[in-house]
Amino acid sequence: MTSPNDIRMMIADVDGTLVTQEKVLTERAIAAVKKLHEAGVLFAVTSGRPPRGMSMLIDPLKLTTPISGFNGGIVVDPEMNVIDQKVIQADLVGPMYQLLKSHSLDIWVYQGAKWYVGNRKASHVDREAWTVKFEPIVVDDIESITDNIAKIVGVSDDLAAIQTATEAAHKEFGSHVSAEPSQPYYLDITHPEANKGSTVEYLSAKYNIPSSAIATIGDMPTDVMMFKRSGVGIAMGNAKPDVQNSATEITLSNEEEGFAFAVERFILGLQE
Repeated sequence: MTSPNDIRMMIADVDGTLVTQEKVLTERAIAAVKKLHEAGVLFAVTSGRPPRGMSMLIDPLKLTTPISGFNGGIVVDPEMNVIDQKVIQADLVGPMYQLLKSHSLDIWVYQGAKWYVGNRKASHVDREAWTVKFEPIVVDDIESITDNIAKIVGVSDDLAAIQTATEAAHKEFGSHVSAEPSQPYYLDITHPEANKGSTVEYLSAKYNIPSSAIATIGDMPTDVMMFKRSGVGIAMGNAKPDVQNSATEITLSNEEEGFAFAVERFILGLQE
């Protein structure tokens, strides 16, 4: 079995892409990755999640490639050993906190393997803990954490506030950080080179695979940079129009087995 597009690697986002809205990895998705392995196509995952939040994917998907967490801010092997880590410039952390607070966003902080929140009962904390399968550390003064930070997240159900804060972060910090929503209610802030585009470059160099032979798939603005760095960029059917417009192909939604359909149609040529 060969790939009709001469694709030698596929890199997938997780939430909104590889799993359903209920964070379920379906049997069809597992089978699709197995077909990739059988076709000699390497498969890797990248996400805004911490690496530990993707550990449950390793066994069912038979992952052997590095796992890229925090949108590329940290790369680990399947045994969770750190291969590479990019942290936010310490003197920018305080101003970032102030910016997020000014837009009434809750603040989460990721430092190494640790996840800190200021309020355990705040919006989305329960859901995130269930998703990543570990608990946050609750601290009274989250703004006191300023060193070796891999990711800061602004959280709000006010989606307009997330968008406004994203634009403000771009204006205030420019190229000194990467600031993009990983979900409509999460604004992820990382090191400027901690993005999914750099994940494509890292895996391309590691496996000596040209970017033209790499396919990427995702649903959020954080995925657009990996679309631009790969030969085939596939947007999910549940992605917004601006994300879809940045891709070369569009598949079904994650509730319609869009990941598996993309593998079968665009990578393996099994669907017409």
